[in-house]
Amino acid sequence: MSVNIADRYRRFMIHLVRACCRARWAVVAAAVAFTVVSAWFVASNLAVNSETEDMLDPALPFRQQAKELRAAFPELSRTLLVVVEGETPELVEQAAGRLAEAMSRDTVFDTVFYPAADPFFRRHGLLYRDVEALEDTVDRLTEAQPFLGPLWQDPSLRGLAGLLGMMADNPERLTDDAAAQLDDILTRMAAVAEARAGDDPTAVLSWRGVLGGGGAAGGEAATSGEVDAQPPVATAPVRRIIVAQPEVDYTGLAPGATAIRTLERLTDRLDLAAEYGVTVHRTGPVALAYDELQSVRTGMGLSGLISLGLVAVLLWFGVKSVRMVISALLTLVMGLIWTTAVGLFVVGSLNLISVAFAVLFIGLSVDFGIHFSLRYKEGRDHGRTHAQALDEAAGDVGDSLTLSAIAAAIGFFAFLPTSYVGLAELGLISGMGMGIALLANLTVLPALISIMHPRRIRLPRGPSARLVRTLENHPKSIVGTAAALALVSAVLAPFVSFDFDPLNLKDPEAPSVQALDDLMEAGDVNFYAAQVLAEDQAAAEALAERLGGLETVQEATTIAASVPTEQEDKLYLVDEAALVLGAAFAADRRPQPEGADLGQAVSDLRQTLDRLADGAVERPQISEAARRLHAVLGELPPEEAEAALMRTLPKVLDDLNMALEAQPVALEDLPAAVTTRWLSQTGRARVEVVPAVDVHDRSALADFVGEVRSVAPAVTGPPVTILEAGRTVLWSLFEAMAISAAATVLLLLVVLRSVRGIVYVFAPLGLATLMTAAVSVVIGLPLNFANVIVLPLLFGLGVASAIHIVQRARATGRASELLHTSTPRAVVYSTLTTIGSFASLALSDHAGTASMGILLTVAVGLTLLCTLVVLPALMAVAPLRRRWDVHIGE
Repeated sequence: MSVNIADRYRRFMIHLVRACCRARWAVVAAAVAFTVVSAWFVASNLAVNSETEDMLDPALPFRQQAKELRAAFPELSRTLLVVVEGETPELVEQAAGRLAEAMSRDTVFDTVFYPAADPFFRRHGLLYRDVEALEDTVDRLTEAQPFLGPLWQDPSLRGLAGLLGMMADNPERLTDDAAAQLDDILTRMAAVAEARAGDDPTAVLSWRGVLGGGGAAGGEAATSGEVDAQPPVATAPVRRIIVAQPEVDYTGLAPGATAIRTLERLTDRLDLAAEYGVTVHRTGPVALAYDELQSVRTGMGLSGLISLGLVAVLLWFGVKSVRMVISALLTLVMGLIWTTAVGLFVVGSLNLISVAFAVLFIGLSVDFGIHFSLRYKEGRDHGRTHAQALDEAAGDVGDSLTLSAIAAAIGFFAFLPTSYVGLAELGLISGMGMGIALLANLTVLPALISIMHPRRIRLPRGPSARLVRTLENHPKSIVGTAAALALVSAVLAPFVSFDFDPLNLKDPEAPSVQALDDLMEAGDVNFYAAQVLAEDQAAAEALAERLGGLETVQEATTIAASVPTEQEDKLYLVDEAALVLGAAFAADRRPQPEGADLGQAVSDLRQTLDRLADGAVERPQISEAARRLHAVLGELPPEEAEAALMRTLPKVLDDLNMALEAQPVALEDLPAAVTTRWLSQTGRARVEVVPAVDVHDRSALADFVGEVRSVAPAVTGPPVTILEAGRTVLWSLFEAMAISAAATVLLLLVVLRSVRGIVYVFAPLGLATLMTAAVSVVIGLPLNFANVIVLPLLFGLGVASAIHIVQRARATGRASELLHTSTPRAVVYSTLTTIGSFASLALSDHAGTASMGILLTVAVGLTLLCTLVVLPALMAVAPLRRRWDVHIGE
């Protein structure tokens, strides 16, 4: 390219601005019309893909393996985990059962899996306990045998009063075991009744805890070996989990919102909190995606408003003209709407990372407006007419703005060839936005300035006098200090870490994240279990045996784990309990007492307790417990007393009666809802591999995945996804940085035609990059899937500011003269607006977005420091030579 081409480009800029100023009303009208059309298009087509997996190239091998697993077991994907939590197991199960039933009737949910309600587990639940735990349960049931017959016939306070009356009448028939059991029952009852009368109006006695079982209460108890030996008042929450598959549109603005709202509506309609004393939480992929998008939307909305506010304030400080501020802001808003429309048209939808384009656009687009506006103001300060000042602004900064837009776009477009699709889409939209911002600031902004016709206000043209003297008198000291900082930063930079766990990017206060943390801490779910697909069940068992022997594997599970072990011994114990207890469940039940009958039952019970307190049974512990219960029953209405002490008993006795009918269980006896989660329709079998190492440690995670792959190369699941996604992102980062650096060097080589000129631009940029890495180490801010865009973006942002400085220095001839122009002021305020825009991202509840904002703020701030201080000092130490003073096209 020749100087003539550069001159032609400047003349084109001048003619373009002149034409827009002459036809200013037509330009603004056309811009407004296009803005209205763009806004309509955005409103009609705005969509956000919240599937985090879609942010990586679907052709990657580990993504293909995950897709294969989903195809074989669709029941495991798109799940919503509903966690029902309370203090009383029976009430938790009843509440979960009612909620699961209501969900299964609602068309929003395709499938609802709640094994606790399945008759299979109610009948065979005892077989899923350890032999020792089952022996303890049978022993406790045997001890309770004297109580069970009367309570089966009348599971109410009336029946309890009659039972205790018989014991008080015949204390000599009370064995030591029965007396101990009576003491335990009365103590538990007293504690619950006191809690009910005190600060816990929902306290209810768990009769399963009293009787030591009553059958496993569903799939969770059946498969976890839970032993019911709760204290009188529960100290730890009891949880039951419902797994649902709702219909989810991941391209909508709120994927999963319909399912979440339906769940909340059903919970409120059933009044579970008041009726059962439970709380309902939600987690799983659907809830996590919903909450993540909510936090991103909220954060981006707040960030956008704060960003616009900061930009407006800084614009006013920069140009000291309300009319120019209005012109720049209107141009900014129009450009933002155009970019959004173009981005949606080209990409189709936003993702959880690309939604940040708006804040990036605000920070970078206003940079163009500030440089153009301040150069216009400088011309006016020198006595130029309005038209002359616009011509000078177009001719002087038009080429610099073009170079800045190209350099910034290079930083964004550098991610396009990588496998990190999420960041590539952000780069594509933001890169196109740079072109739109350039066009808007060279057409709409001059037209608005011509309409507004700002008054002349003399502005300070450069930095403070003290800073100028320092830069002029001590350039070598500044360069030496910069070299020392570069050395220290280079020592720290290798310690930059990468946080590869996507859970750490989510809002830690989000309900779904907190629920998942609770489940993982309690061991109810294992988010980090790996999955292996085997050709059939036999192959799965062989794989599980080999995988289970690996050092990094805690256990490898197949569907065989759903079949009870040691069934012969357990069935013997169940038969023994049935022999002892069977007769107790033969009689018919009396109807529950109500009204006056219930009041009479409480009165009879208190009389009997009074006798026990007076020593009818010569045991001090029984007397004390009876005295406590007698006293507190006087404080409770009969209905409250019945609910607190007897509410769970009928269901527990029914479950116990059914559990005593357990039969041998084979694989083919398992419910279909269980088998379909382990055996596919095509006969393939799943192996679940639980790590024995801390997968939050990258090296331990790599060891775990590596060992499992040595046995099962096609392993998939969260550990593999986390590891491989991290590797993909890191490689994408290096690839993007290399592309960005190479393209930027090529751009500068074409423009500057000077190795020294390229060094001028890259020296402060390299220093800012090293210092940014060092700061991230010092403040403990690791790189992650969201903020990795910062480093390659630095090439674009840093080069843009450096180009303005170098271009103006070439025009003035000396670096010292540069400091007395408006360019440093423009660089300062444009960078400050960029910092203000990026800093607003740090306020987001979404951890990934917030980390992006923090790191961008640090990076751009350091770039400003290096550009305004180090670059002029470097140019003073090694002055520009006129033969290098070339512009676009030379």
